[in-house]
Amino acid sequence: MSRATSCTSQAELAPPDRSALAAAADNLALAIQSGNFTTLQSSLLPAIASEWSGIQAAAQDAQPLLKGGQVRLEDAYLLDATSLTAPADTEFFCSNASGSLTVTVSMPQLPPGKYAVVLANAAGAPLGGQLGLVLAWDMADSSGWRLAGLSAHQGIFDGHDGVWYWARARALSNSDPWSAWYCYDLARYMLLPVNFISSPNLQKLQSEQADLKNSPKNAFPYSVHDGPRTWKIDAINIDTVLHQPDLAVVYESTGVTTPAAQHTEAIAVLSALLKAQPGFRESFHGLWAVAKYNGKPSPVIELPMAQIP
Repeated sequence: MSRATSCTSQAELAPPDRSALAAAADNLALAIQSGNFTTLQSSLLPAIASEWSGIQAAAQDAQPLLKGGQVRLEDAYLLDATSLTAPADTEFFCSNASGSLTVTVSMPQLPPGKYAVVLANAAGAPLGGQLGLVLAWDMADSSGWRLAGLSAHQGIFDGHDGVWYWARARALSNSDPWSAWYCYDLARYMLLPVNFISSPNLQKLQSEQADLKNSPKNAFPYSVHDGPRTWKIDAINIDTVLHQPDLAVVYESTGVTTPAAQHTEAIAVLSALLKAQPGFRESFHGLWAVAKYNGKPSPVIELPMAQIP
């Protein structure tokens, strides 16, 4: 990791820099929220123009998360990588004035330049959208801050935020470590919309999760029994595509091909899993069945817990 760089946190920014970043972030956030993709595309950094389709898809996914809320700036980091001579994996250490809190921003293969990471949230939005924007200073014509990347995460599920899920994970840590594990995953997902920032809070969450005993950390492949039959589960991950706290269950299929047979098999696997891990019913909305055959995974069905026998 290259460290010949510097980071300035929001509280330490000079007023002109803070105002310029806030204005750029506000304009981009409003364009995302309103679906103004013309403005969004015109704000794109020219160097990543070929990646517009991915940026547009991310913005479309972000819209329902921000709907009904007032987007407000939460945090910002100014990243100076002008000292780099070539693209490099780069870490920025962003400390407050007293040095008592340090946030680490890790950017893979970052070209030389000046960047900013802006975190925002949609206050009052039912889904509690969390927005992360990566901005880059346009070195070619000094036209100001341009969009270089964005991501968004849902911040509220069924009225509960990431702090609630963190507290729930702690409460379940001894009695139900499997449910606790995935509550920690949900909390981490909800508390930060980007995956390249590490903070003391998130490190504490990860440490608590790693310390869980009898967790799914090293349990896969995991076998569950359905009468005389045994199903092999290769992975379980959180899944938020339906804006619900679901779990996606990846299992080894027998290779059935008709929809009816696939659904029957999927329900058998999910039912067997819930018999082995009954605590999932209370902590999560439902399960996705993802059948894997010859190494290729295919989503089969999503069912709320009440519909799984």
